[in-house]
Amino acid sequence: MDSDTVRLLADTNPLPETIDARLRQQLSFLIEVDRLKTVLRQSPLAAVDRRENDAEHSWHLALMVVILAEHADEEIDVGRTVELVLVHDLVEIYAGDTPLYDVEMGVDQAEREVVAAEALFGLLPADQATRLRARWDEFEARRTPEARFAKAMDRLEPLLLNWMARGGTWRTPGVTADDVRARKAVIGDASASLWAAGRELIDEGERRGWSRPGRGVSTG
Repeated sequence: MDSDTVRLLADTNPLPETIDARLRQQLSFLIEVDRLKTVLRQSPLAAVDRRENDAEHSWHLALMVVILAEHADEEIDVGRTVELVLVHDLVEIYAGDTPLYDVEMGVDQAEREVVAAEALFGLLPADQATRLRARWDEFEARRTPEARFAKAMDRLEPLLLNWMARGGTWRTPGVTADDVRARKAVIGDASASLWAAGRELIDEGERRGWSRPGRGVSTG
């Protein structure tokens, strides 16, 4: 997919030509990313009986970074980390959400998302396109403390929602508590204390029968 194959939202009601060209380009991008509010995830909300959308997820991650930064094992730049979590799912506007436990959809996920990143960030002025694409690449590579913590938040947030739902996506057919632990273990790359808490939620959920038993915890 590229931007030429998508009719931009701004094109349905074009901005006045009297607006500065750079600003008009930025505003068109901001209108386009309103699509993020329509991309549904698998995670259930804690407050109401419906699924979370990507925009809600991104906002929650940004707040989690602010609140939980003190638990990072490495010093992080909070502002930069917030940028990472706000940018990381924008590509799903064009690539769609890939559920964590959907192996089949995960096969071409990276390829789909790279194409989407080129199309979406390319809507911005060149300097900002380069900056946001670099942030997206940084998140995906996880080579910086900020990226590792951002990824930890990305895995911790749905864990909390699934706990509140008494299972949620932990009940996905074929998924066991061990699968959940394996997928969430990346939290430990950024914070030993947050992973210890996350592991306790998974273990207790298994004991309560909210996930299929793995091999590590007694449910008796």
